[in-house]
Amino acid sequence: MKKLIVPKFSTEAEEAAWWDNHMDVVEENLVEAIQGGTARRGTAPRVLRDARKLESITIQIPRSDVNRAERLSARKGLSSEAYLQSLLHEALEREAAGE
Repeated sequence: MKKLIVPKFSTEAEEAAWWDNHMDVVEENLVEAIQGGTARRGTAPRVLRDARKLESITIQIPRSDVNRAERLSARKGLSSEAYLQSLLHEALEREAAGE
């Protein structure tokens, strides 16, 4: 089974084009999973749903960092919460890649 590394996309059109260009690998992996008995109905929606579950936490952040996050998020047109979530996610991805 070929492992697909899915990049981050700027637009839905870019994502659609990428998946279309990699359809042969996606199909090959799906057929292999079906034949090997590892494909399950609803697996993709379940994984996506689980990935989108949110949990509230409370952390202490220096006021200067909060102010900076608010300024930077405003430049990007995001709420400071969404901006901080994306920063944390990107940092976790980098750390996991370096394991």
